[in-house]
Amino acid sequence: MNRIEEHYLDCKVEKSIGHWVLNSTKGKPFYDDTCPFHRNAWNCLKNKRDNMVIINSWKWVPKDCKLERVDPWRFLGLMRNRNIGFVGDSLNENFLVSFLCILRVADEGAKKWKKKGAWRGAYFPKYNVTVAYHRAVLLAKYKWNPKQSVVSDENELKGIYRVDVDILADEWSSIADFYHVLVFNTGHWWGYDKFPKETPLVFYRHGQPISPPLGLLDGFKVVLENMVHHIQKEIPKNTLKFWRLQSPRHFYGGDWNQNGSCLFDRPLEEDQQQWSE
Repeated sequence: MNRIEEHYLDCKVEKSIGHWVLNSTKGKPFYDDTCPFHRNAWNCLKNKRDNMVIINSWKWVPKDCKLERVDPWRFLGLMRNRNIGFVGDSLNENFLVSFLCILRVADEGAKKWKKKGAWRGAYFPKYNVTVAYHRAVLLAKYKWNPKQSVVSDENELKGIYRVDVDILADEWSSIADFYHVLVFNTGHWWGYDKFPKETPLVFYRHGQPISPPLGLLDGFKVVLENMVHHIQKEIPKNTLKFWRLQSPRHFYGGDWNQNGSCLFDRPLEEDQQQWSE
């Protein structure tokens, strides 16, 4: 185990067990609305979201673990001459944006970086560190295939999304030797709100439709099995790998595509949490 792992894995690996505390003495935020890595529509500071002071005062306290506030100078110093990659959906992307803004405090010469299929990222020249996100919401390759026949049917099928369970999404198919740390996630796109019966996922293996056809959740499991197999086989063993979990749905007054909004200024209670089915 190298010194990076020793420093950041000194607690129990399972940090998702714990609780939120309201910390009124929490330090000043590292960045403001001028950070160049913000996504404009998601820039809560610039868009004057209510109760940001309260929201930024919550702190996660893992069980049996003292989780220190991130130190961008020390972190980049430990990661000097190394690269960090995030692969997955917007859960990873949103984390990355905040992470880049924090790290920029230690290197204001940071530049936007979009190479090797990255959706967004940054290069920190003072430390020779690259941190980037590759958008691959299902991890596996998928493609829209419109319905060929113009004859209507009872199901009102408009077409299918072909998912090749054994092929990586192009966006991360050539990054194996570039990153020293990789963080994977998927989950929020595996729902019928994203792929309803009119435009379903249809799963393929070795170029052929899987028979009998897989349902959405069974397809999810097969994709995960194949992606994990690839990661274990093709990603170098000395690459530090993490897998992130999902977050609960947190929209109020409708879903993300139904005029829903996020009005909460405190962590969701157990009975408020809604998870993708």
